[in-house]
Amino acid sequence: MAELVYLDDVKRDPASVVTVGTFDGVHKGHRVLMETVLKKAKKRDARSVIVTFDPHPRDIISPGEKGIKLLTTLQERREILEDIGIDRMVVIPFDRDFSLLSSEEFVEDIIYQKIGVGEFVIGYDHHFGRNREGTIETIENLGSELGFDAYVVSKQEVGDKTVSSTVIRNAINGDGDIELATELLGRYYMLNGTVVHGDKRGKEIGYPTANIMPEHPNKIIPKDGVYAVKVRVDGQWFNGMMNIGTRPTFEGEDKRTLEVNLFDFDDEIYGKSLQVRFVKRIRDERKFSGVDELVEQLREDEKQSLRILKNA
Repeated sequence: MAELVYLDDVKRDPASVVTVGTFDGVHKGHRVLMETVLKKAKKRDARSVIVTFDPHPRDIISPGEKGIKLLTTLQERREILEDIGIDRMVVIPFDRDFSLLSSEEFVEDIIYQKIGVGEFVIGYDHHFGRNREGTIETIENLGSELGFDAYVVSKQEVGDKTVSSTVIRNAINGDGDIELATELLGRYYMLNGTVVHGDKRGKEIGYPTANIMPEHPNKIIPKDGVYAVKVRVDGQWFNGMMNIGTRPTFEGEDKRTLEVNLFDFDDEIYGKSLQVRFVKRIRDERKFSGVDELVEQLREDEKQSLRILKNA
C-alpha cells in the first residue's frame, strides 16, 4: 500500500512534490491535484507526497457540533491513494494546538523543515493555517523565500456541479443518489465494516444477510433503501444487494441496520472485515403486508441487482 507515515516519524526529503488537505472522499477534484503531484514528481524524479489530517479538522475546530460525517476513513484514503500511485501519505494528528499554527508556521516548520518540499501543489480555493488565513499567495511568497516551486490547480466541475465533498455527502445521505456520487467521486462509494450477529430473520425467509458494523462511527451511511452492491470478502468480490433501514415489515423493529445478501455465497463470515461498494439504489425501504409479499419483492430486487451488476 501507499506508505502511511505519521508526522512524528517522517524523515525529511526535500525531493518531494507535496499537496495538503483533508481529502475526504478523494473525489475527482482531489484526484486532479494528486495526478498533478504524480506528474510533477515523475518529472523531478521526486517522491509524491499527500499530507492529510486525522481526525477531520472540523471535529476539533467546532467541537460543539456532531462529528463530521466521513466519505472516507483514513485507511480507505490510503487504499485509494495506492490505487492512484501516490508514494507516501503523511498523517498529521490534528488537535487544538496544531489548529493554532499560523499559515506561515505550518508551511515553514511542518512542510518545509519537517517533511521537505521541492514543489507545492495547491487547489485554486485552498485555505489553511489558523483561521484559514493561508492562501495561494502565502505558498508562492514562502516558496520564493525558501526555495520551492508552487503550482495552482484550477476549479474542477462535472456537468454543472462543482466537485466537492459537501455535494457528494448530500447526494449519498440526503438524496440516495449513488450514481451522482459515483460520477463525482470517479469510483463507487465504499464502506468498510465488520460482520456482526443479527437476528437471522433473513436466513429464515431464504435471504440470509450479513449485518455490517461500519469501521468508523462517523462514516456516512447512504439513505435508507435497497442497493445493488459489490462486496469484497477475503480478497474476493461478490455481487449482492443491501438493505439499509429499520425493516418496517417486522413489528418492534426500530434500530437502523445495514444488511447485505451475497449472491451464490454461503460461507460463515461472522467477525470478518468486508468492503461494500454501492453501485445503484434500487428502491425505498417500505413496509410489506407480510413475509410472502416481502420475499416476492426480494426476488425482484435480486433480479434487478443482477442486471445492474452484470455491467458494473
